[in-house]
Amino acid sequence: MHRPQDIAKPDQYRALGLSTFAFTVSFAVWTLFSIIGVQIKTDLGLSDTQFGLLVATPVLTGSVSRMFLGIWVEKYGGRLVFPAQMLTTAMAVWMLTWAQSYAMFLLAALGLGLAGGSFIIGVSYVSRWFGAGQQGTALGIFGAGNVGAAVTSFVAPFLLLAFGWETTVQIYAVVLALTAALFYTFAKPDPIEAGHGASRAITSLRAQLAPLKHVQVWRFSLYYFFVFGAFVALASFLPRYYVGAYGLELTTAGTLAGLYALPGSVFRALGGWMSDKWGARRVMYMTFLSAMTLLSAMAYSGNQTAPLAIFVALTVFLGFSMSLGTAAVFKHVPVYYPQHVGAVGGLVSMIGGLGGFVLPITFGALLDATGIWTAPFILLALLVASLTIWMHLSVRKMDRRVGSALAA
Repeated sequence: MHRPQDIAKPDQYRALGLSTFAFTVSFAVWTLFSIIGVQIKTDLGLSDTQFGLLVATPVLTGSVSRMFLGIWVEKYGGRLVFPAQMLTTAMAVWMLTWAQSYAMFLLAALGLGLAGGSFIIGVSYVSRWFGAGQQGTALGIFGAGNVGAAVTSFVAPFLLLAFGWETTVQIYAVVLALTAALFYTFAKPDPIEAGHGASRAITSLRAQLAPLKHVQVWRFSLYYFFVFGAFVALASFLPRYYVGAYGLELTTAGTLAGLYALPGSVFRALGGWMSDKWGARRVMYMTFLSAMTLLSAMAYSGNQTAPLAIFVALTVFLGFSMSLGTAAVFKHVPVYYPQHVGAVGGLVSMIGGLGGFVLPITFGALLDATGIWTAPFILLALLVASLTIWMHLSVRKMDRRVGSALAA
């Protein structure tokens, strides 16, 4: 069995590069409804609540699937599971063009949502190629594949206007299928499979799920509910917000939403490096405190009470802050649970992804009930404030426990 320090750097870079590219394409597919959903909303005459459910449905599948995909990748390896997941998703994306009613769109969106499961596959695959001192940076670079949301925000509106949403969907399906073929062709088997003829240890389902009984795992999951779930929710909501609150064209709204998603993706690598250097706990404090401040300012400056440029700038800084937090949360997983990255990471990412499902629906319900465009930002500010208090109390409790142990 190869140890991470024995693996050649070119093989590490190959695994990281291919996984990051595949995750970027998958994430672009996963957030496709944030753009085509605006056109479908108009075509079908949907309410804001119905629109929120439509854009959130892929997130549900992408979140729930992470649990069993995480277990499968521990058993079969990322080189096999990743392409299989992408090909299955590509077929579901193509079938989206057959939908004729709102119910059919929701059903097709469930299949498209499998794209979101790519995250835990890549986390498990990449983590096996790097030692503990490098995993924060490596997983941060991999997590930068969230930039796929920005790619969709920038590119999809122009494809939609030029070719219509059906052809746009077909283009995405073909690109995803080609990415699956590329990954399978050039990726190498996981080190645990390739090392000196050693075979993958057969672990029972109960043993794989055993760490989930730890409160610590659920605490990480709730952190991720905000830093990732809210990121996905806002990436889906902001195009609709700019169109409705500011009266912008969809292409402009998509571009401005992409400015939020871009730093929220590419700076995950920085968040991983900071977590390796200064500790994930410190990065989490920075993320939560800055996000609370920025969301409060967004709630105050929205609805054109301040120039559009100021609001856009606030979203850019928010995206940057959340990118650091997403990397910090996943720095913990391979360190505390190195033998259960798939199962533990699957739960953490599933709960985080469910934030991306619940929050868009909640945003739509808030808009229908209040008519206040900034209500979602108020909700998120209250959420992160609660998490900050909860995290601080937990940290103090752990510090007191460590202090008592040292004094004994």
